[in-house]
Amino acid sequence: MARHAAAPDPRGGARKREEEKEVLRGVKGRATEATPGSLDRLIHERMRLGIVSALAANESLTFNELKGLLQTTDGNLSVHARKLEEAAYISCTKSFEGRVPKTVYALTVPGRKAFERYLDHMEALIRAARDA
Repeated sequence: MARHAAAPDPRGGARKREEEKEVLRGVKGRATEATPGSLDRLIHERMRLGIVSALAANESLTFNELKGLLQTTDGNLSVHARKLEEAAYISCTKSFEGRVPKTVYALTVPGRKAFERYLDHMEALIRAARDA
């Protein structure tokens, strides 16, 4: 299949449309995990997407606040938060208030960038699917 170069758009519209077509080709064909335009599998999992989304909307959240927002168990939240922390998408600060442990999570700069890339990719998928 030959590709035709679109006229450059000062807002990058031609490039975006080409990216959207690539995304749709990945959806209609077989998607590969290693392609540059593929979804971030770490964020794409439902609970981790919830954690990252909540932290993107808040400067920081405690473990109990996240647990309540996501309506999940301690163990489930701990496992998913640790994966995001290991990827340096979120930071975890542990302290004590009196004798009570307090864990606070925040989205890191790399985490915010990864989340923005994820959102851009999802938006491109939606536009490409609607234009198909």
